[in-house]
Amino acid sequence: MLRSATFTRLSLFTRLSLLTRLLLQVVTVPKTMPELPEVETTRRGIAPYIEGQEITEVLVRQPRLRVPVPDDLAERLVGARIGVLKRRAKYLQIPIHSARDFEREREGSADVADATLLWHLGMSGSLRIARVGDLPKKHDHVDVVTASGYVLRYHDPRRFGFVDWQLDDETQDKRLAHLGPEPLSDAFTGKWLYTLSRNKRVAVKPFLMDNQVVVGAGNIYAAEALFMAGIDPRRAAGRVSLARYNALALAVKEVLAAAIAQGGTTLRDFVSGQGEPGYFAQRLNVYGRQGQPCLRCGAELRHIKLGQRASVFCPSCQH
Repeated sequence: MLRSATFTRLSLFTRLSLLTRLLLQVVTVPKTMPELPEVETTRRGIAPYIEGQEITEVLVRQPRLRVPVPDDLAERLVGARIGVLKRRAKYLQIPIHSARDFEREREGSADVADATLLWHLGMSGSLRIARVGDLPKKHDHVDVVTASGYVLRYHDPRRFGFVDWQLDDETQDKRLAHLGPEPLSDAFTGKWLYTLSRNKRVAVKPFLMDNQVVVGAGNIYAAEALFMAGIDPRRAAGRVSLARYNALALAVKEVLAAAIAQGGTTLRDFVSGQGEPGYFAQRLNVYGRQGQPCLRCGAELRHIKLGQRASVFCPSCQH
């Protein structure tokens, strides 16, 4: 392990690379709520089985989700084709096309989908691929059956998720209109964080977790990124320099990219019917490790509350 003084003399890129490699050395901590990497893994897991497929049947076993299942869901879906799946923040966007429009979309010449389903997994939801004839389990609330024999099946014990129609104009849909940039996009930079944070007294961790600042930096990933960047989560957002925000933006990207890569190892689970597809253990440096030694310097990790959320950090490495 590098001594703290030696570590701080390394270049920013070298420090972040070393810390990324540390992710492979720490104990895995299971997660209980789908975050952006789980939703992106879900998109990648189900897409090969349903994109371009004609919908032949829709079964709604439990319509009382966080938002009631639309009454016209089956009427509008049966006979249509599923387009190329997208994701915005933790929302899955499923375009619904006529057969002709799907071919045009795949060629890149389609204007817009006839409609778009907005699917949110809530706190305990998951989507998996079943086959026609597979018996539903308890809490399997919605089936979208395709002509190929594959079934998109929604499972949600706590029923905090939902499926609903997205407004045709995404900028007018209140669930999407005010979201910040995607963390892995070019729009998310240290300069973006620095500009938005000027004169803000709120602590940097809840600032980073604000979906209007950037989407996907939930409690786990904000804690991990702040550790990688060496920033105390209690520090006022307006008192973080541009150089440190550059480091933080890079850390957010690296942490989320690593989580998505880890999720890629579970893609087979989307058709196995076993467990909860899309949920996977994370290799974490600070989250859930309060009271344990810091993997960088050996100091005891501290647990605090910030914005009513638990936060763990190293009082020696983060300042």
